[in-house]
Parts: sequence; C-alpha cells; structure tokens
Amino acid sequence: MKISATIIACNEERRIARAIESLRCSDEIVVVDSGSTDRTVEIATQLGARVIETPWQGYARQKNLAAEQAAHDWILSLDADEALSEALEGEIWQLKKCGPDFDAYTVPRMAQYLGRWILHSGWYPDRKVRLYDRRKARWVGDFVHESVKVEGRVGQLKSNLLHFTCDSLSEHLKTMDRYTTLAAQELVARRQKIGWRRLILDPAWTFFHTYVFQRGFLDGFEGLTIAYMGALYAFVKYAKARNMS
Repeated sequence: MKISATIIACNEERRIARAIESLRCSDEIVVVDSGSTDRTVEIATQLGARVIETPWQGYARQKNLAAEQAAHDWILSLDADEALSEALEGEIWQLKKCGPDFDAYTVPRMAQYLGRWILHSGWYPDRKVRLYDRRKARWVGDFVHESVKVEGRVGQLKSNLLHFTCDSLSEHLKTMDRYTTLAAQELVARRQKIGWRRLILDPAWTFFHTYVFQRGFLDGFEGLTIAYMGALYAFVKYAKARNMS
C-alpha cells in the first residue's frame, strides 16, 4: 500500500511546512498551488514536495486535480492548516503494513482555535474522509464544504488529525467573509428563498444549539466566541444571498 499525500495551497507560507513535515508516512507529497505570492512554493519544494501550479477552480476541483496528478491510488488529503498527530501517523504506518480493509477511512479532526483545543461546540470529533482509494472516491461540492463521496466501504481511524484554525478574531472574520460569500453563492445557485424568518431565527438558533446543546460552554471563552461567530456566519450568509438575488 503506497500513499500519495495531497495538499492544496495559496499563500500558506506560515503553515505549509508543518503540514508537509507531518506526512512522513506518505510515499510522495503533491502540492497544488493556486498562485501564491509568498514563499509557499519555495518552502514546499525545499521540503521535497512536488508542486503543481494551476489557477483556482474551487475546493473540490483543486483536490480532485491533486489526486489525479498523484503517482499512487491511495490518497491522503490534507489542508494546509492541518497536520497528522504522531498517533495518527503511527496508525497509518500500521495500515500500510497490514493493508487496507476498506476503500476509504475517516479520521477525527481536532481543532485549535485562539490557542485552545476545542473538544465540544460541535467541532469534535468532526470526522472527515481524508484517506481514500481514488478509484472508489472523489471530492464533490461546487462552492464550500466540499467532501469525499465514496463508492465503497468506509472504515474509521482512531487518532486525531490536527486542525490549526484561527489564531485571532481578525483572522476568523477574514476567513468568514470569504466562506459566507461562497455559501451565499451556493444558496443563490440553488434558488433558495431567503426570508426574514431565516435572517432572524437561524442565527439565534445557531448560537443556542452550539453553546447549549453542543456544550460550547465547556470550551470556555473560546466556546462562547465560536457560538457567537457561528450565529454571525448564519446571518451574513443569508444577508449576502439576499443581496445577490
């Protein structure tokens, strides 16, 4: 079992090294870069990755392109702000030794937000398919929240994939602006009607659900912030969609 690790990137010089250095269990690393103006390409190349430069086509298409360019059928897909934990790396080494029993594997993703590991707030375990046989699976999703669609059996790995999200509220707001635009474009493309009820009730429900039902209060100040930002995300997404219609 040989594995090609893939990463899509654009201006990720602060984080790309951490992602690549965690991928010692892979047999090659492919980075698809969409026009970085910083040292992303230079750093990735120095660390032994094969870099493919191509214009941005959307998250799912970029990730499928990376998989298509890989030398091996088994793909280990990471984002530039993710890294394998040592335990997950060891689990993948063992899988390579024994051989796969499934066509794809999910991993639990643990996020660090404002310097704190988040274990509630609906953010954990946040299982995602990250290891898959490209002959049986591919990325889908035209706008945002892309995912791997598997035509086969899906297994589970136990150890955490580490997700290093926002270090500051300013960074979170900047990221939110980009993602709410994509989410609004998706709503418009689906011709979903956005009424006042969604604008008023959905943000309130998002906060209550995150902070109370998903026990965000156990994540301290960061959990409170996640709940508020989730409510703001919902409002801005719908407001942008109304403005685009």
